[in-house]
Amino acid sequence: MLLIQILLILFFLFAIAKVVGRWQTKELTLGALVMWLLFWLCAGTVVLMPNLTSYFAKLVGIGRGADLVVYVSLAILFFVVFRLMVAVGRLRSDITRLTRQITLDTSNHGTTAQQHNSTATRQSF
Repeated sequence: MLLIQILLILFFLFAIAKVVGRWQTKELTLGALVMWLLFWLCAGTVVLMPNLTSYFAKLVGIGRGADLVVYVSLAILFFVVFRLMVAVGRLRSDITRLTRQITLDTSNHGTTAQQHNSTATRQSF
């Protein structure tokens, strides 16, 4: 076994431990736990059996296994970036909506309080 394989497997085990820890503290859902475990197990399988990528690359008409890994990784990364952009857009809309609602609620209560204070001041004289 090569040094890089040992280092990567150790990193994957560390990542799996972190994922399980996040799930135990309820920071991850069961679905996210399963997805991340599958990801890290697949990564470990590819590191331990690198010829597997060459086999799948040949099946889909790509020359080298490393090229297949790069293509699949780029596709996944672009999809994740897209999902993150959608989530950020949704959060921006939510923040804008909440900010407007809080401003309206605060200004309505502030006006009522100001009217109440001016009435009380006039009555005291």
